[in-house]
Amino acid sequence: MNEFEYLIDNFKQLPVLIKIVWILSGILGVIIINLVIYLKYLRGYLRNKEKIFAKFQSEYEGELINYLYASEEEDATKLKIVKKMKTCIKDKFKRKIFLTVLSKLKNDISGEMADSIQHLYVESGLIDYSLAKLKSSKWDVKAVGIKELALFEITNVYSEISKYKDYPKQEVRNEVQLYFVNLFQFKGLDFLNDLITPISEWNQIQLLEILQKFDDQQITDISPWLKSENKSVVMFALKLAKIYNQFQVINILLELLAHENKDIRVEAIKVLSYFQANEAKQILKNNFINSSIDEQIAFFNMLEGIVETSDEDFILENVSHENFEIKTLALKLLKFINTDRFNSLSLVASDVESKAIFNYLEDN
Repeated sequence: MNEFEYLIDNFKQLPVLIKIVWILSGILGVIIINLVIYLKYLRGYLRNKEKIFAKFQSEYEGELINYLYASEEEDATKLKIVKKMKTCIKDKFKRKIFLTVLSKLKNDISGEMADSIQHLYVESGLIDYSLAKLKSSKWDVKAVGIKELALFEITNVYSEISKYKDYPKQEVRNEVQLYFVNLFQFKGLDFLNDLITPISEWNQIQLLEILQKFDDQQITDISPWLKSENKSVVMFALKLAKIYNQFQVINILLELLAHENKDIRVEAIKVLSYFQANEAKQILKNNFINSSIDEQIAFFNMLEGIVETSDEDFILENVSHENFEIKTLALKLLKFINTDRFNSLSLVASDVESKAIFNYLEDN
């Protein structure tokens, strides 16, 4: 006790700053000890949870295999498994494990077995939990619910899913769009008709990848989407026009050359170039001076595929263009349609940049 009182007395005699340091050190030491204890507990808890997860996962995989391979004469076996699964999924942790196993199997197999898994998803009651997620106030839970319904091909909830196509959170909208196209292919693109919110560039790519898996599908009329007030819908429709060779929309593409959005104008030029639409040439020439650099470059790239000797005067007007890429393209086209004129300009070229371009084009 005397030693403790001695330490207290010594502490009282210390300068204030030293006292503060000691107190803070003591508090920090207590916090560190508590953190170490908590981390040890958490590590043990997670390891134990992993063991339990692996145990139930193995058990459910076995049950599902039995369910899938049970013959028609073994309906009693199937009913027993369904009954067991209905009981298991009442527990949130077990439900998560069962859904994980079922999802993995659904991704790995096809045909009749895939239909059996879809049937089990419905019969076990998992579908009810997915539908309940749609009503959650948390956007990420909604997105998961839509993703699950898409994975297990639940088509009869189309109208319910449609409510979220313009949802404020992009992640939810992405899942809605993937649901439509995965389950209804080109018919699923009807959501574009009155879509208000933008489609992300990444989701446009995903939607196109899904559609290209269905070669036997008849593409719907994309004209209304090219005229949409939603700029992202127009951009997506332009991609569809190019991929699926929609030559019948060329007149609408020509109208898009005057669209208020520059990116749409540029993309329209690229699609018209792909179609080698000569109808666009004169329009683009007339508006060339007032066009953006991106549009001008796109037009010169277009000319590479449809250039004619009658374009020489226009090309000559741009062989000294301030933009290096346009200047190079113009000289390249000139060399193609009139080599003599190209060579004569090469001889009088004086600036370093022009000489470099001529030297490059002469060797290529």
